[in-house]
Amino acid sequence: MAALLLPSMAWAQNAASDQTLLAMSEAYRRGQSGELTRLLPGARGHVLEPLARYWEMRLRLDSAPAPEIRAALDAMAGTYWEDRLRNDWLLQLGKARDWARFETERPLFRMNDDRQVTCYTVMLDAAGSRLPPEVAAERVRELWLAQRDAEDGCATAAQALLASGHLRPAVAWQRARLMMEVGRGRAASQAVGLVQPEAVPTVDAVAANPAKYLDDKITAIRPRTKELVTLAIIRLASQDPAAAASELDSLKWRAQLTAEERGWLWGVIGKRSAQRLQAEALGYFARGELRFMTDDHLAWMARAGLRLGRWDAVRDAIYAMSPAQRGETGWTYWRARTIEALQDPDASVARAQAREIYETIASPRDFHGMLAMESLGLPIVAPTPPEPLTAEERRAAEQNPGLRRALTAIRLGLRGEGVREWNYQVALHAPGGMGDRELLAAADLACREQLWDRCINTSQRTREAIDMQQRFPTPHREQVVARTRDIGLDPAYVYGLIRQESRFVVEARSQVGASGLMQVMPATARWTARKIGLSNFQPQQIGERDTNIQIGTAYLKFALDDFEGSMPLAAAAYNAGPGRARAWRNGPVLPGEIWAENIPFEETRDYVQRVLTNTVNYAALMSGAPQSLRQRLGTVGPRSVAAPAENTELP
Repeated sequence: MAALLLPSMAWAQNAASDQTLLAMSEAYRRGQSGELTRLLPGARGHVLEPLARYWEMRLRLDSAPAPEIRAALDAMAGTYWEDRLRNDWLLQLGKARDWARFETERPLFRMNDDRQVTCYTVMLDAAGSRLPPEVAAERVRELWLAQRDAEDGCATAAQALLASGHLRPAVAWQRARLMMEVGRGRAASQAVGLVQPEAVPTVDAVAANPAKYLDDKITAIRPRTKELVTLAIIRLASQDPAAAASELDSLKWRAQLTAEERGWLWGVIGKRSAQRLQAEALGYFARGELRFMTDDHLAWMARAGLRLGRWDAVRDAIYAMSPAQRGETGWTYWRARTIEALQDPDASVARAQAREIYETIASPRDFHGMLAMESLGLPIVAPTPPEPLTAEERRAAEQNPGLRRALTAIRLGLRGEGVREWNYQVALHAPGGMGDRELLAAADLACREQLWDRCINTSQRTREAIDMQQRFPTPHREQVVARTRDIGLDPAYVYGLIRQESRFVVEARSQVGASGLMQVMPATARWTARKIGLSNFQPQQIGERDTNIQIGTAYLKFALDDFEGSMPLAAAAYNAGPGRARAWRNGPVLPGEIWAENIPFEETRDYVQRVLTNTVNYAALMSGAPQSLRQRLGTVGPRSVAAPAENTELP
């Protein structure tokens, strides 16, 4: 009789510890440190005990003595949560300037993916003569300029290297320019404060009202004043490019600002004008020297050139870019297109040169790689799948401790924690991450568990072995295909959009309130439900799979019809709203790939390109026939006079 009770007792103990984990999750969310300490013994022996220990120690990190923190780290040894806690502790030690403990713990940090920790480390390596200070200064410069927020790590390292004379003050002003350009006034002030602390109030005033500052200034003789004027015109350009151009063209600034300052400013003004799809943009870029413009400025110059068919401007912008940006797949593709368009020195030589470039990037993996394939006349078909996984490879994935913890967390509803554990295990636990076969096995495990986001993202990490069925799965196929057939949508297009929106996570919810597989906003759901006669619709129903598919596909069909069947326009409307998509289509009639390249919002530009790339891959898999990306992109321009009136109700 006792033996018969053992399985049930074990189940009860597991269920009890599951409940303890869930209670600890809630206590952590509420910041209840004492409750976490009280509950921790109940999580011992659970597969997620490292997570429980992380929660308990994380809330006490500011006050716990170092031996206790180290004991917690030892109790989680080898897990993601050990490395996460060490990352948190290193940041705290850096802010507290406890460099002795920092240097003790830093070599044990495996992820090495925190910019602030890296900046602290580089600074200490330079101070300890483990790294030449010139090398340290260049590394900190790169990290600091790439950082978007006013964080402590890189600012502290920059301050130390500025004080030692190995980092030039111009770098601080350069960071202030970059931050002012993206509207990060606090980060701009922090940078200026390292070299001219008395100028910080002026920087704040410039960010608040650049026109007033410029109106009050007559001369800019001192370097500091020139930089403040530069910051003001940068800020003004984000509000009104034409006003900024007029200001910069005034005699006083033409005479007093340096060629470098003017070059940067014309780049900013040109970028802002190009983002507004204004024909004047190329004229602004032409006023400054390209060597003084940033990669971001030059990218927008190239886009403006594409939009106007000015291939000479596209060429000049691409060749002025840094080698790293010029080597990106997208700009490699447009470089080849430019060579073809300009036919320099002659058509046959240009075609041969372009072909060589296309061959370096042609691939069904991404938007520009697909376009390169079509330029080479190659059919877009699903690649040959890799060799099937062996039983041993599958078993290794199933027994991987980190993946098991991740699966357990997700099953308990702790999706965020599970996803972080999974990502760490496949990418960071071992140097260089998992190999291709390990990644395929981990993706296969996720697919079998119907964790489609982990399946897709893990499979996409493979370098050589490409399994398109893993990368482009078709969950809920019966529902999606039936629904698209009923309303006249391409199922590959719907799958391409869902894959980008939610990675097939039914319970997905965005920060702005979009829900479900197709990430439908509440107001959009109510409008669409009313339009399709879905009676008694309640907002919570949008989280139900079938209702979400029904409403999401209906809205997509409304958008596609309103945009005359244009897939890129409908995708842009789905992401950024129909009003913006309508504004962006005005102007010249453009090939779809050039129109998509000029979408002003980076998120929407990337979204449209990915949705269309997904669509082509799904169509190749579902039909088994060669596909064309350019055919789906079509051309984009103003609304046809023969088209029905705009659906102005479309939310």
